[in-house]
Amino acid sequence: MLGTPRIHHRQTDSTSSRARELALAGAPHGTLVTAAEQSAGRGRQGRTWSAPPGRALLMSLVLRDPPTLLPLAAAVAVADVCGPGARIKWPNDVWLDGRKAAGILVEGRPFEGWAVLGIGLNVAMRREDFPPELQDLATGLGREPAELEPTLAAWRERDALLGSEVTWNGGRGIAAGVDSSGQLVVELEDGGTTSLGAGEVHLGPSAT
Repeated sequence: MLGTPRIHHRQTDSTSSRARELALAGAPHGTLVTAAEQSAGRGRQGRTWSAPPGRALLMSLVLRDPPTLLPLAAAVAVADVCGPGARIKWPNDVWLDGRKAAGILVEGRPFEGWAVLGIGLNVAMRREDFPPELQDLATGLGREPAELEPTLAAWRERDALLGSEVTWNGGRGIAAGVDSSGQLVVELEDGGTTSLGAGEVHLGPSAT
């Protein structure tokens, strides 16, 4: 089964680097690594792949006994997702309206019977998200992360911690909702705010 187990990183250097480590450690066929953001995403011939957090699909898949035409099959699958207007530029780019929307990179050790399939797809990338030198060469699907704001709005309406005291290692404050990444926003005594992950927070007596 593809996609199981799945390891998701809020931020990593490269999903393909992480998947490669897992493959070398014996991870099973179908292991999927995803990330909201990459600091050192890779393309072919040493090129980099960059995208703002949450605006691109960044994934790498561990495949055991990969098919011979894996790069081509992956490109066809990605093009299908991009829509009927998508075209494939050999060997690994998917284009929309003459500009690159997705890249595919296959790495691995064929003699050991495994490969890592890396896919970067510009789902919600806007023109201004690309470096100036790429704004006329790259594009995205034009899809905003539609579930983001409705989910956050619905969650905020039901926020049981709002106004409650919370503590963490070295700090204390008042819960003030969640930010766009789902972290808890806390108002500090000095008037500032900070954002905390779930593992950092301890609830005050009134919030337990």
